[in-house]
Amino acid sequence: MTEDYVPPKVWTWEQPSGGQFANINRPIAGATHEKALPVGKHPLQLYSLATPNGVKVTILLEELLEAGFQAEYDAWLIDIGKGDQFGSGFVAVNPNSKIPALMDHGTTPPQRVFESASIMLYLAEKFGGAFIPKDARQRTEMFSWLFWQMGSAPFVGGGFGHFYAYAPIKIEYAINRYAMETKRQLDVLDRHLAQNAWMAGDYSLADMAIWAWYGNLVLGRAYNAAEFLDVASYTHVVAWAQKIDARPATVRGRMVNRSWGAPQEQLPERHSANDFRKA
Repeated sequence: MTEDYVPPKVWTWEQPSGGQFANINRPIAGATHEKALPVGKHPLQLYSLATPNGVKVTILLEELLEAGFQAEYDAWLIDIGKGDQFGSGFVAVNPNSKIPALMDHGTTPPQRVFESASIMLYLAEKFGGAFIPKDARQRTEMFSWLFWQMGSAPFVGGGFGHFYAYAPIKIEYAINRYAMETKRQLDVLDRHLAQNAWMAGDYSLADMAIWAWYGNLVLGRAYNAAEFLDVASYTHVVAWAQKIDARPATVRGRMVNRSWGAPQEQLPERHSANDFRKA
């Protein structure tokens, strides 16, 4: 890993890439071992981890319950550090081996759903279009922001987060490149939220999805980078993030499938509302 590296004509996988997640990175798909997934008593079975992509879905599920929908679910921990996502059962639900993944056993045959935004849309539509604006213009705006998040966040997580926090060496060019893009995205949000209370009309899927990444970033929970990125300067994003952070469903959703941090913030598995009282 030197600055004078010259790529070969054909790349081959010869050694671990290094960094915090080197043990689970590989250039091929498919299962590495046989492991069936557990199935609980509810129709909705979530297999996830409390990363930003996982938290999007658990916040939505808790918001649906808060709103009175029959959206009870079991949430099972998928420890990506141990390679649970490469078990045969998980790969059958998500061939891409990424969390979150959902099985809906309330359909015949059971329906698998993977990719976080796809899961959010599936759940929202299952419950009558909840958290999707009814107005056609606002609905279109919401979809635009939801897919903006899906397309933009890899620059924050896989780009900035990787090179700033997880890479085995600090590469100035890479950190500068992705810090610039992360700050540009925060500015996009800040300008929009200066004129809008929420991302599209009322509180919606777009707010939940964007908050999971950018809200946690400006609240100082991601990569220990709040000072480095001067997140406090994005005042409208911070105010919006604080509003969402205070919602009861957000508080609960952040806990689900979390196995690190303060004990009172952890709920590795969730099978009923009573589980929060035990945490």
